[in-house]
Amino acid sequence: MAKPLVVGVDGSEASLDAVDWAADEAVRHGLPLRLVHVVAGEQDVPEPLGTAMERAGRHARAAPVSGEVLRGDPATALTGAGRDAFALVLGSRGLGDWEGMLLGSVGLAVAARADCPVVVVRGGAGLRGTGSGGVVVGVEAGQGSGRAVAFAFREAQVRHSGLVAVHAWTAPRDAHTTAQAPSWPLEAHRRAPAQVLDDALREMTERYPDVPVTRRVTEGPARRELLDAASGADLLVVGAPRRHTHPGLQLGLISHAMLHHAPCPVAVVPQA
Repeated sequence: MAKPLVVGVDGSEASLDAVDWAADEAVRHGLPLRLVHVVAGEQDVPEPLGTAMERAGRHARAAPVSGEVLRGDPATALTGAGRDAFALVLGSRGLGDWEGMLLGSVGLAVAARADCPVVVVRGGAGLRGTGSGGVVVGVEAGQGSGRAVAFAFREAQVRHSGLVAVHAWTAPRDAHTTAQAPSWPLEAHRRAPAQVLDDALREMTERYPDVPVTRRVTEGPARRELLDAASGADLLVVGAPRRHTHPGLQLGLISHAMLHHAPCPVAVVPQA
């Protein structure tokens, strides 16, 4: 049985945007859509779940839609609901969050604790989901981007769109170097930045030969380069390594910046 796409709903406009996005995503991948509303204690179940299910049904006529009410702490309940899910989808801000926060506190907590990819639906409804903006993925050196790259290729494939892979690097001060040939002292064991990107993409380019890939190897802060590449994109994908000392993900500066400031939906994909 296909893994469900889980959406957290609370009646806010942001969560309804997340329902719309997730409904389209469920149709693209042929997945069941599961809407989850969390209430505290023994409160009566309010209307948001029914409204969200009706809205999802209109958008995802080809996908089975179900709804569930959970009780308890929202971040904990949603994280649990996301276990064994294809992805967990959230709005960029909920009803209970402080005015002016760029990302809801619940969304940030879930993104840092979930076992599955977490998509925070950012960007105006008129600027996303057109299918023409493509997918952007951030690629880091090392092993931290493998699942994120695979997720991004799969998303580009079902959207019939291109993929922009971004690897940003910074040379030591006063070093004279290029993306193809780093030359700073004592770094002979390191791969050139362009090679880092090629190595990260090789397996997926072979698996998805129909996905056109644009490589962007740039010297400078990764946050700036990713935000620039994501301008007009349909989806931005970043990876997050797991913590070694306690459960959860290492949401570093880059992930935080994307979740707070990206102009389009952001997928945070935990590394195995």
